[in-house]
Amino acid sequence: MTSYQSPSTINPVPPDPPTYRGRLAPSPTGLLHLGHACTFWTAYQRALERHGTLVFRNEDLDPQRSKDTYTSAMLEDLRWLGVRWQEGPDIGGPFAPYQQSLRRDFYLDAWRKLRDSGAIYPCTCSRKDIALSATAPNDGDDEPMYPGRCRDKVHEAANYETPVGVNWRFCVPDGEAIGFADLHQGPQAYVAGTDFGDFVIWRRDDVPAYQLAVIVDDAAMQITEVVRGADLLKSTARQLLLLRALGLPVPAYFHCDLVRDETGTRLAKRHDALSLRTLREQGHSPEQVLVMCVRC
Repeated sequence: MTSYQSPSTINPVPPDPPTYRGRLAPSPTGLLHLGHACTFWTAYQRALERHGTLVFRNEDLDPQRSKDTYTSAMLEDLRWLGVRWQEGPDIGGPFAPYQQSLRRDFYLDAWRKLRDSGAIYPCTCSRKDIALSATAPNDGDDEPMYPGRCRDKVHEAANYETPVGVNWRFCVPDGEAIGFADLHQGPQAYVAGTDFGDFVIWRRDDVPAYQLAVIVDDAAMQITEVVRGADLLKSTARQLLLLRALGLPVPAYFHCDLVRDETGTRLAKRHDALSLRTLREQGHSPEQVLVMCVRC
């Protein structure tokens, strides 16, 4: 396992075989689309080229939007595309270790460590409270900048035995530049408190947030390189802060260019016409889909 480096100076180097461990981490909240195909094919190819291991993780944390039908569809569609993995569903082993909804104890352990270290605080602000704050601009493609109204509640964290009932926010080091060298997008830097504020790591409905769950699982599964879309570059800065706070190893990062439709809009799961399932039903072959999806 790679030792932790300060996010301000991290310069990850692609791991050499046979230590490479990558992952596929789709969420079963809709059908996979062409953008997913590009990202997951890239992850598959990078693992193949490095004679490494590719792990499939089912990120089904959202209880309202995650559906078994989408889980079955994403497994089937990725197999049809030609993507293969060595750990996770359909490999003959247990499904549970790779299903986030069954990994709550891992996330609770991380929450307790953050609580005990004073890194997080309970937040009772509603979405309306944040939206009405004059100091809480929203950059349009990210969570709103939190105005810090509950920051003084850090001392109250010790009173909570469980995270349920309130949002839990990570207290970012205002003014610190969080830098990392992305293997595809190049050097990146975001300033805590300016580019992003205190972010949610556990939701009031008792669901661990993406930012926390993904870094806990990547560490537990010994992932050495994270391949994902460029829309998550800023999330990487947040996650580096969490990794530092928890003393977890830092993987390398490779953020793929985003695939857009004919209007220039980034693809989302609502783009049914470009879902892998629709393209399959229209008679496209895997090879034709991969031609449509220029590998980043």
